[in-house]
Amino acid sequence: MTESVREFVRRHAMDTRPLATPHFRRLLFGQALSFIGYQLTAVAVSAQVYALTQSSLWVGLLGPVALVPLIVFGLWGGAIADAVDRRKLLLTSSLVSWSATLTLLLNAVFLDNVWLLIAAVAVQSTGVAIASPTRNAIVPRLVPAHLVPSANTLNFTLGSLGAVLGPLLGGVVLAGGGYGVAYLIDAVLFSASLYAAVRLPRLEPLGEAAAPGLRAVVDGLRYIIGSPIVLMSFVVDIIAMAFALPRALYPELTATRFGGSAVAFGWLSASVALGAVIGGVSSGWVGRVRRQGMALTFVIALWGLTVAAAGLASQLWLVVALLAAAGFTDLVSAVWRQTILQTYAPDDMRGRLQGVFFVVVAGGPRLGDIRAGATAAAFGLVPAWVGGGLVCALIVLVAGLSVPAFRRYQPR
Repeated sequence: MTESVREFVRRHAMDTRPLATPHFRRLLFGQALSFIGYQLTAVAVSAQVYALTQSSLWVGLLGPVALVPLIVFGLWGGAIADAVDRRKLLLTSSLVSWSATLTLLLNAVFLDNVWLLIAAVAVQSTGVAIASPTRNAIVPRLVPAHLVPSANTLNFTLGSLGAVLGPLLGGVVLAGGGYGVAYLIDAVLFSASLYAAVRLPRLEPLGEAAAPGLRAVVDGLRYIIGSPIVLMSFVVDIIAMAFALPRALYPELTATRFGGSAVAFGWLSASVALGAVIGGVSSGWVGRVRRQGMALTFVIALWGLTVAAAGLASQLWLVVALLAAAGFTDLVSAVWRQTILQTYAPDDMRGRLQGVFFVVVAGGPRLGDIRAGATAAAFGLVPAWVGGGLVCALIVLVAGLSVPAFRRYQPR
């Protein structure tokens, strides 16, 4: 290997230096394994609910059952994370999620009760809603500030890989072992996340801790509104998901262009996550970008334009390639948005900001699904898909470039 090739690899390959920190390394891989199990359980739950009820309506109800706790406890969990030892909170919330998985396992083996299943999903979402912002707020306490972007890249890349592997594993497991086996695998994988939480050091609040009630949540929202840089990091993400996410249009595109092929649908569903994985592997340059506000604006505009181009493609390989390219930009966008929240805000606000981040990440795609479905019903598949991408690019450029503080922002 020539010196120039080595230099190219060094500059563009994923930065793995955060893995030298044992606490972060355990936290990262524990979360990665548990997320595979979480995705596996999501597939199994949908299949089991349909098997018990023979109703797609019941399957659809899983959405609000999971989303409401994610929103409520995402905001509240972030406030708690700013007021207590984050290690204890992460361990407690992880145990809540683990108990829900064990309930799903016991229900699948002995009862097959749909109401107990739905209740377990709600409890699991509650645990996840508290654990996720807590875990993200911990990262800047474990790695040096200049490695936070690299730590986030590793986190998002392994999360994207889990989003690919979990559903694929779910199909294999359900075909060969059934629902109980799926939940058992999830419970075993989740033990890695519990172990990582147990091994963390004490992470008491820095500075004066606010009581974790409604006032703390409101103070966090007030901080976001009063900070243009933080506020815009949320605004550009909502624009990206609400206007350009084409996920709800995959079934219609599969039916109209690819003959209803299940293989085609599978490739479409996995394409964005696959692109994110590729983006993570080749992300060595991401942490070196200084004008993160400006870069974030343009990369989300590129996301919209790439999605729009995918809506015009007629060959499956080209659609998948373009959506994977969009996934690449989405990974980069997520890293910069998360880094802004973790490095710009003071530590005593990080939990609450991560709670809002979690709610936006959970709710934004669902807004995108509603937008895509409604516009497709009103104007057709191509206008809904392509028009959404183009509108996203236009709006994010106007919004991002019109806020001077965000446009000029560089990490400290």
